Amino acid sequence: MPLTETQLPLYEIKADLFKGLAHPQRIRILEILSAEDEVPVATLLAETGLESSHLSQHLAVLRRHRLVLSERRASHVYYRLADPRAAELLAVARALLLSMLDADSRRLAIAHELPDLPRVGA
Repeated sequence: MPLTETQLPLYEIKADLFKGLAHPQRIRILEILSAEDEVPVATLLAETGLESSHLSQHLAVLRRHRLVLSERRASHVYYRLADPRAAELLAVARALLLSMLDADSRRLAIAHELPDLPRVGA
């Protein structure tokens, strides 16, 4: 069944959520934030090893996609997950990743058991 004109914007919002997640560094930032109630920018810099400007760009994307919130206190900025369910999403993604890697390792072991191929030009 095709999407209706009223349904399409909802799927676009969902796709935007995944666009916000579509970078390894942003995933790492969210993982760091999921471990604490809030994290100062200095900690994010230290934990990610990113340059300040790159971290800022990633945090801007995460804010734009409503995945994180920020709060300035004096000269420090703190970040937190906009919704704690993002931590659950990361946990499910990690479990899925581990399952995929496990399946790949089993396939790799089977591939190593394949019969040898004749050498070309030998």
